[in-house]
Amino acid sequence: MKILADENMPYVEALFADLGDIIRVDGRHLSSEQVRDADILLVRSVTKVNQQLLAHNTQLKFVGSATIGLDHLDQNYLRQRNISYTNAPGCNATAVGEYAFIAMLELARRFQQPLKQKTVGIVGAGNTGSALQKCLQAYGVTTLLHDPILASCDDQRAFVSLDELVERCDVISLHVPLTKQGDYPTWYLFDQQRLSSLKANTWLLNCCRGEVIDNRALISIKRQRDDIKVVLDVWEGEPHPMAELVPLVEIATPHIAGYSLEGKARGTFMLYQALMAHLGKAADKSMDSLLPPLWSHQLSPLSVPTEQALLSLSRLVYDVRDDDEVFRQCFLNNNGFDLMRKNHKHRREFSALRLANTGHSDVDWLLKLGFSGVGL
Repeated sequence: MKILADENMPYVEALFADLGDIIRVDGRHLSSEQVRDADILLVRSVTKVNQQLLAHNTQLKFVGSATIGLDHLDQNYLRQRNISYTNAPGCNATAVGEYAFIAMLELARRFQQPLKQKTVGIVGAGNTGSALQKCLQAYGVTTLLHDPILASCDDQRAFVSLDELVERCDVISLHVPLTKQGDYPTWYLFDQQRLSSLKANTWLLNCCRGEVIDNRALISIKRQRDDIKVVLDVWEGEPHPMAELVPLVEIATPHIAGYSLEGKARGTFMLYQALMAHLGKAADKSMDSLLPPLWSHQLSPLSVPTEQALLSLSRLVYDVRDDDEVFRQCFLNNNGFDLMRKNHKHRREFSALRLANTGHSDVDWLLKLGFSGVGL
């Protein structure tokens, strides 16, 4: 079999080499000619898999996207062609939740406004929104949820309207898919009107899709209201963010909120499992074998309770300031946005850090936050 895989997808060789010949490709610029004789196609969100891409291919059996969304796959066309497809829902949820949580801790430190005293609104309570809520609840932060689709199902959590969330919350974090149709479209969900309605000193974070916020409207609002603090990991017009917006936001990164080693490995491994099931074969590899070992950090009896100490602990795992600095320096360079994503390899999740307690008794919440523990 010929397996075409995005050049930025990790662990493909370790998982798929036994199944066929692996050809690495530039997913953003993949052509129909390159896909002509592929049997398996492994992509990310930058590749639009549709009739145009598959025009010359008559043998494709399986499409796997190592992403939480499916909006870049023409599902109707794939079904018409009887091509099996799958994604990796939840693969990077923990990474996205921890990114948003760490970014909030950074804002709290920078502006001397303790996170624990704020109410955080989470728009979109699926995998990534729930991962953020887990972090916030472990730390004791009050959260409100808005998700009209889940609210209409059998989800037992309490939900509020978007207007109520905007009115009541000091921090708003966006975790919705990008949709233009249906009862609850999210395209420009935060438009000029809604951005103008944000209360004083609101923090706004977007870790889902750039066009959930009208970026031109955001430029206008930020120029008028410096009290609003913004964290953007996603941008309208990616991979070409609006240059005038970048200097106006407090934390800027190139769509890497989900780019932990764990999240990447999980995404590729989920595709491996799905393909093996499709082929009727047993999955004989494990995800743990792909990752580096955990590292350890000792907690002193007095080091845990403060928010600054928690931020310092979080920075051991991931320091978002590094990505912010590189982004501001490089995003205007030729292919700068994509090169930063391609070269992003250092990010870990809280679970990579094993905490050894040296005397502090009230640290169970750190385990709930996601850190690994020895003798806690």
